[in-house]
Amino acid sequence: MMNAVSKAWDGALVRKWLESRVDAARLEQAAADRRGYAAQDDYDKAAAEEWVCRSLKMSGHTDDQAGFAERVKTLLAQEEYRTTGIHDDRRFERYVRANLRKIAKMTKANDGFANTLRYQG
Repeated sequence: MMNAVSKAWDGALVRKWLESRVDAARLEQAAADRRGYAAQDDYDKAAAEEWVCRSLKMSGHTDDQAGFAERVKTLLAQEEYRTTGIHDDRRFERYVRANLRKIAKMTKANDGFANTLRYQG
């Protein structure tokens, strides 16, 4: 017997979560930029989160859990992720993949999208 999802997929909630993460990532990038060289890792981490959330938000699949999960899977399968302004391409790609895996788990469980706090663990 398959486990039933306890609550319905809410595309509007997912879009709101993605937008809140884009905003938080921008703030984190600005803060890291002000701290300089020592915060380059933090900058790349925030840039990766912004890239992932922006890519998923613009995909148009947020209203369908299966379509959204497939989009996450497609992004994970990419060879590389292009963006400008980052400090270390390998580190950025590692953070992109980590964010995509986190969102894949959230999507599968349909849980965590209600947490729109700026700082998340």
